[in-house]
Amino acid sequence: MTGGKAEALGIDFGTSNSAISYVGPRGLAQLVPLEGGEGTIPSAVFFNAEERTIHFGREAIALYLSGVDGRLMRSLKSLLGSSLLHEQTRVPEGMVNFQDVISRFLKELATRANRHLGHEVRRVVIGRPVHFVDDAPQRDKQAQQALTKAATAAGFDEVSFELEPIAAAFDYERRVTRESLILIVDIGGGTSDFTVVRLGPGRIAKADRSGDILATSGVHIGGTDYDRKLSLERVMPLLGLRHRGPTGREVPSSVFFDLSTWHLINWLYAPKSLRDMQELRTSYSDTRLHDRLMTVLNERLGHRIASEVELAKIRSSQSDAGTAIDLSHIEAGLGAQLDAQGMGEDLRGLLEQVVACGQECAKAASATGAIDALYLTGGSSALKSFQQALAVGFPGVPIVEGDLFGGVASGLAYAGQRRHGTAIPR
Repeated sequence: MTGGKAEALGIDFGTSNSAISYVGPRGLAQLVPLEGGEGTIPSAVFFNAEERTIHFGREAIALYLSGVDGRLMRSLKSLLGSSLLHEQTRVPEGMVNFQDVISRFLKELATRANRHLGHEVRRVVIGRPVHFVDDAPQRDKQAQQALTKAATAAGFDEVSFELEPIAAAFDYERRVTRESLILIVDIGGGTSDFTVVRLGPGRIAKADRSGDILATSGVHIGGTDYDRKLSLERVMPLLGLRHRGPTGREVPSSVFFDLSTWHLINWLYAPKSLRDMQELRTSYSDTRLHDRLMTVLNERLGHRIASEVELAKIRSSQSDAGTAIDLSHIEAGLGAQLDAQGMGEDLRGLLEQVVACGQECAKAASATGAIDALYLTGGSSALKSFQQALAVGFPGVPIVEGDLFGGVASGLAYAGQRRHGTAIPR
């Protein structure tokens, strides 16, 4: 970086991906290249048992999927506000809790940002969803406190927060040419958040924007929930979900839900869990399905399945053509099909809940029918079936795709500059 020093970093710590931004010398937010020149990094940590090293992001996932022995942790943000956050878990170097793992991840982000900038930045504005936990204010408060503790342990002296959809609004405002009423639609890996905000060239320099924020709402549904649902509908029946055994009863389903949830998969590999799953064999009429389940568990293929489902979701969303979920690592020739129409049907219930949350936000702002545009940010907002559901829920309102992966981080950097008394050039 050349010119003046960044006074604060904006960190978008996401369930699936994270990003960091800072305001450069020309007053424009810039993303820090975090991994191989990319402005985002998967929120993943891999404890390498073979070399006793720790890896992050794409490298972490690639090492795990290549068969290197170790422990992969992903979707860490979803643990904030849960009882699992402080539980001890075994990694090659010993026992750690998930709070410590989040701290290590944030410290790595800060290290990479400081290296890029050429100096140390001790102030940070971190994005947070409207609700870490739905309908549980005390747990929501605990989640923010835990994230503050993690950021402090990562080396930051001053830690503050901004709602993620509001940060996205600050980023989008720099491209608005007239005063507008915008519904910010921020669909991340773990949450879907909405904000009705008044934006415009004449408002951008105001120090206090609280009067421009008319309503916020959020629901704890995001991209990882879509992945879980698609895994349950498309993959898990091939391992025994909804399969009826000799007595006519279905195979117990909890293992399939855990196997479809990133941060729960590793628990299934514990010796007791493996013994319990082996004992399920008598619950199967078709023991070939049980053989597949045990192959997945014994060979620790759960995260690979989750990755294949996520990649198929992205491919299907990018085109109307069908795509295959590759499961040949479980059994030669095994796979599942996914197409845009089928994905829309599988996800209909979740999508309707998310769109309804956005409609409630507009209603709370007394802005129903007055919204000038829907501004999309967050990687999961690119899902075609979601955009189709949104168009039905807000007929005739233009949908604008923003910087899906970097917009929140950029807005957080602007928020940090505003809080530390430096005017933002336009």
